[in-house]
Amino acid sequence: MDRADHGSVLFIGNATTLIRYNGFTLLTDPNFLHRGERARLGHGLRSRRLTDPALEIEDLPPLDAVVLSHLYGDHWDDVTRHGLDRATPVVTTPHAAHRLRRQGFEHAVGLKTWEEYSLRNARGALTITSVPARHAYGAVEALLPPVMGSVLEFRSEGRIDLRLHISGDTVLDRRLREIAERFPDLDVGIVHLGGTKLLGAFQISMDGRQGADWVDLVGPERVLPVHHDDYTVFSSPLADFLDHMRQTGNADRVIRLARGDTYTLPVRPAARRPG
Repeated sequence: MDRADHGSVLFIGNATTLIRYNGFTLLTDPNFLHRGERARLGHGLRSRRLTDPALEIEDLPPLDAVVLSHLYGDHWDDVTRHGLDRATPVVTTPHAAHRLRRQGFEHAVGLKTWEEYSLRNARGALTITSVPARHAYGAVEALLPPVMGSVLEFRSEGRIDLRLHISGDTVLDRRLREIAERFPDLDVGIVHLGGTKLLGAFQISMDGRQGADWVDLVGPERVLPVHHDDYTVFSSPLADFLDHMRQTGNADRVIRLARGDTYTLPVRPAARRPG
């Protein structure tokens, strides 16, 4: 691939990004609520959005797929439900896929952990692999929808051009170690942070310290932090993560994006492109 043809990640807000690479266009965890509107978190709980998305749903380009970590109000909202083309494949957990098909998204695909979904185009192939994630510790986990992380592997001419990992909403768990064992050479990691707390007490996403530990555990070369300042349920600002990344000696891995910013994705040099 020519350097001029690099793909990109556009940060829309919360955990919503637009990923373009090798001719594929993907949307992650779509959340298009506006400032002051409330996301439904289940069990009668809601959280007020503090920001506006950088892009409106009607301004999205044609999509090859949506990658959805779980079915939750700040990752799949009513704007998405009513505004997204229902012919779009949604790659997600079996729990979410079942409910999305009932909403009319007939091409929703439910992946169990380590299962794959593949796409092809004229320039190459994309494989999306579901990887472990855990939304909470203890009994609280049973009250939340199942969640997945994902690894996106882009290939052309039989070679790997990019491996990108999306953490999903997760807390640190020993099962995450297997991600690094199966994918020891991740180029980019999109990490969901925020230290989300339900009822101000029950943590259901990584805070800054856990996020830095996640980087050490999973090992992406570059890290894009998201999901940290858009809702009132977040307790750990981006500054916490940046501070812990400095303490662990990994500050140079961080790509800090404001809403609306775009990061140019790398292409592996030939020496790092196994088939």
